[in-house]
Amino acid sequence: MGKAGGIYHAAALNDFFKEVSYLALFTGRFFREVLPPPYELRQFIRQSYLIAFRSFPLVGITGFIMGLVLTIQTQPILTQFGAEAWLPAMVSLSLIREIGPVITALICAGEVSSSMGAELGSMKVTEQIDAMQVSGTNPFKYLVVTRVLAATLMVPLLVIIGDAVGLCGSFVGVNLNGNISLHLFFSKAMGTLNFSDLLPAFVKTFFFGFAIGLVGCFKGYYSSKGTEGVGKAANSAVVIASLLVFIIDMIAVQITSLFFSQA
Repeated sequence: MGKAGGIYHAAALNDFFKEVSYLALFTGRFFREVLPPPYELRQFIRQSYLIAFRSFPLVGITGFIMGLVLTIQTQPILTQFGAEAWLPAMVSLSLIREIGPVITALICAGEVSSSMGAELGSMKVTEQIDAMQVSGTNPFKYLVVTRVLAATLMVPLLVIIGDAVGLCGSFVGVNLNGNISLHLFFSKAMGTLNFSDLLPAFVKTFFFGFAIGLVGCFKGYYSSKGTEGVGKAANSAVVIASLLVFIIDMIAVQITSLFFSQA
């Protein structure tokens, strides 16, 4: 039993390193293909629209509920310490620096990465990608580069929308048990934010979008085993993309803390 378990763990470790190496090669190919022409501008615009269209309703609803619940849960605690006036600032800092970008990226990992994995996986098993290559079209440029670029640019936009809607939800939460004007709420919410809060939170969303798009395309582009492989590609794309979001966020927090502590 011990020997069989050791063989199983060795095989799993070997598969993990293979997956990492293939993903690294896939990333390298993306950077080689992204700059040379032709540029599939129409496909890029179409994919950007689809990403925003698929994710916007869920991002908006989640952002509103997130801001509302965070406010309702925090308000009694701050009231006990006589710091209720700090509620808008606390919510804005929490949403913009950490909660908003991560939650929005996880939503996009579920919506965008899975759809890319399933779509490209279906094209792979039905040999549409091979047909594109035979006909003289560069399938990697047309299918992968456009989707990854679209995800890289759309996820930051969705994060901004999610943060804004979350602050609106917080405003509603504050006024459930109080009375504060919209102007005063947003003055307090935005007055405490500074450059070190906004820039790192915004920059890391581009890495979130890149990872989400890249993993979804990678899993779909190299899927196999027929329709079963399509399902596995979509599922593993969500899992890996979500994991990468947390890893990127952890690295970003460490870099930000190190950089601004020395500045």
